[in-house]
Amino acid sequence: MANTTSSSSKEALEMKKKECLGWIEWLRGWFYLIYEMLFQRIMASHLHNPMPLPPINDLTCIVTGSTSGIGLEIARQLAQSGAHVVMAVRNTKAAQELIKKWQIDSSGLSIPLNVEVMQVDLLSLDSVVRFAEAWNARSAPLHVLINNAGIFSIGEPQKFSKDSYEQHLQVNHLAPALLSILLLPSLIRGSPSRIVNVNSVMHHVGFVDTEDMNVTSGKRRFSSLVGYSSSKLAEIMFSSILNKRLPAESGISVLCVSPGIVQTNVARDLPKLVQAAYRLIPYFIFSAQEGARSALFAATDPQVPEYCEMLKADEWPVCAFISQDCRPANPSEEAHSVQTSYQVWEKTLEMIGLPSDAVERLLDGEKVKCRYGQEQ
Repeated sequence: MANTTSSSSKEALEMKKKECLGWIEWLRGWFYLIYEMLFQRIMASHLHNPMPLPPINDLTCIVTGSTSGIGLEIARQLAQSGAHVVMAVRNTKAAQELIKKWQIDSSGLSIPLNVEVMQVDLLSLDSVVRFAEAWNARSAPLHVLINNAGIFSIGEPQKFSKDSYEQHLQVNHLAPALLSILLLPSLIRGSPSRIVNVNSVMHHVGFVDTEDMNVTSGKRRFSSLVGYSSSKLAEIMFSSILNKRLPAESGISVLCVSPGIVQTNVARDLPKLVQAAYRLIPYFIFSAQEGARSALFAATDPQVPEYCEMLKADEWPVCAFISQDCRPANPSEEAHSVQTSYQVWEKTLEMIGLPSDAVERLLDGEKVKCRYGQEQ
């Protein structure tokens, strides 16, 4: 009887914990955030800027959100180092103008730029499906998918996509998850290949309620901070399960990276007072070029697949996480919850319209139908 009572109490505590982030974890998360902002430049002092890349002439890389900020730097440096870069963007005109500028800037290099533009709107899951179908139809290998695009609309009211999902959730988590799974056939052709998700240290203050992914139930008060941090935590949890679902023989590595605290176009959504603070403390804040280093490292370093495979063999609860100093790091305690991660996995597949066995079927060469992308 005592054991039953103890078990019931434990279950009750676990249920209570699922309703919100514990205050100790919340304080720890903010401490980590502040610590990273103050000391990130010191921790990354061993890195060069820009980061030198190994030979990557044989790589094909898709980079989302590559017309500004970190994504722009990632795409530019990959292209100037010889990779075939696909800029997956909403504004194709801006991307074409960037390519012209890069070509002028690179006129003295011996390597010609190999960059193309494809349109995708992450606020439309139909658009994501059509993008993946168009790329897979080429039957070409894909070596690196960099899910960089993201939004953080600080101070803005809660907004929803046309798919009826909260915008931070869709752009930062659902759309990259859908794109990653649908591009598995091309990633298999490019094996060994990598999925690199540009995450954020902000996930340390995030919490995911799989019964209230849109934060509309009233259990939690929505703010852009809640939307952003929760979406970034969900991305890590989903990536961890995807990493477990992909067998070693697939040759696909899944990673999340933190760019650090970076001055990017995200700051345009900040209150003017906060924007002013950003400009007053340039020493602490990374430039976009500095923020791109962790993603470039994860995409090109030859030892990354071995490290990812080691974590998988050890049944580590989370996927590989690379910090802003290009060293392996541990994501938040909440990210280590395998139970919640599986719940996030199942809920995400449901929300993006894929069957629960989508990964296994795609690995077997079967076609998988998504409820999105059917409109022509």
